[in-house]
Amino acid sequence: MTVTLSPNSFEAVQSRFSAGRIPHFGPLAALVARSAFILLAQGLTYLLLLQFKTPNAGVVIRNWWPVYGTLVDLGCLGVLFWLTRREGIRLLDLVSVVKTRLKAEIPLGIGLFLIIFPLAVFGGGALAQLAAYGKLSPEFPQYTYMDHVLPWLALLYARLLWWPIWSATEEMTYNGYALPRLIALTRSRWLSVAIVAFFFALQHSFLMLAGWQFFLYIFLTFVPLSVAMLVAYLRLRRLPPLIVAHYLMDLSNVLFLYQVG
Repeated sequence: MTVTLSPNSFEAVQSRFSAGRIPHFGPLAALVARSAFILLAQGLTYLLLLQFKTPNAGVVIRNWWPVYGTLVDLGCLGVLFWLTRREGIRLLDLVSVVKTRLKAEIPLGIGLFLIIFPLAVFGGGALAQLAAYGKLSPEFPQYTYMDHVLPWLALLYARLLWWPIWSATEEMTYNGYALPRLIALTRSRWLSVAIVAFFFALQHSFLMLAGWQFFLYIFLTFVPLSVAMLVAYLRLRRLPPLIVAHYLMDLSNVLFLYQVG
């Protein structure tokens, strides 16, 4: 019996890499793209806030990444579309949805959320506070922690539309595209995990620029979460459960850390 491999399985990716269909710069382009698009979209949003004469725009902009984040996603999806087309596969092949598996993958994603999110964020966050600030529960800069505010229309957008696009695009970028192709390039799973986790965590530090301590705190907070998600993908070799878990993480963010203001 012939077994048909998913176009994005590690074996299929390795075969295309060996055939020269995957460019060596592909993984790095995907890894750098999100941080670059975050800074670009943030800059455009800052100019827009200045145009509307928003007081203290450089601080207020820290609230707005769940809105301008969709511009980041569109840019990254464009890069992924270009890269996957070079390989001869579809963008959606990075996700490899199989309808018959969804009944099992959705509960699995919920389970991953319940296990990974508290341990990585709360445990990792406490250690990150000690490393960056030298103490627990430091005084964080304005609009960076529990005091996020958005106008009601912007908050409605963040709670309805931002997170499904953001979560799926992140997983497609780091787990779906970059990790399997970096493994093919380096021939080392753990080196690849370390490299992808670095960029996965780093992008979050650019979302709210508020000094070097907060930058370091956010980076260190997201390192264990990034590693956990990457290792889970290595174990499962399926992206939908990771997207479900990521959905719940990002939805929790805009539901509990944002308010109308």
